[in-house]
Amino acid sequence: MSNKEIQEQRMKSYFIEATKSILKAEGLKSLSVRNIADQAGYSYATLYNYFRDVNDLVFLCVSDFQEEIRSFVNDKTGHLPEGTEKLKATILAYMDYFVEYPGIFELFFLERIGDFGAKKSTLNLICNSLNEICESSWNYHLQNNLIKEPEILTAKEQIKLVVTGILLFYLNRQTPVSYMEYTRLSNQQIDFFLNYIFRN
Repeated sequence: MSNKEIQEQRMKSYFIEATKSILKAEGLKSLSVRNIADQAGYSYATLYNYFRDVNDLVFLCVSDFQEEIRSFVNDKTGHLPEGTEKLKATILAYMDYFVEYPGIFELFFLERIGDFGAKKSTLNLICNSLNEICESSWNYHLQNNLIKEPEILTAKEQIKLVVTGILLFYLNRQTPVSYMEYTRLSNQQIDFFLNYIFRN
């Protein structure tokens, strides 16, 4: 890699890290070219030397956050053998990430489509976030005939809706009111759906 390419990567990383920092602390509504540039320590004109617009930066941040989620989940579940218990643990760890970083939940699931500039690649990444994190577990169940191909898409959608709904109520409506109750409810609901899915 040439010095010019190294410098370009370094400059991009400053703007990406500044954008991630703002998103985590303040959310998408606080994001602007000027405050990203201020946070990065460069002029907003410099940002345009490396990115077309803020939407490019948001996409890169969503990609980075997805990798953070993967690492977070793997730290909690990587030691477990494949099977239903690992799938459950993966789903619960995915949920725990958003409990720890509610600003990222807001970015992923509460911001309006127009706020992303309707960039399809960003929306697809967000919509498939949980499925992608659970992919190896779903494949294990499919390969071991624990679920059939036609049922797997429905199962993934059901789990995604349950997970998003529980997080939405807990993070934005404080229902249930305690983390202990949230944990109990999450376990109960995930058990219910997994038992239903793999019983049929």
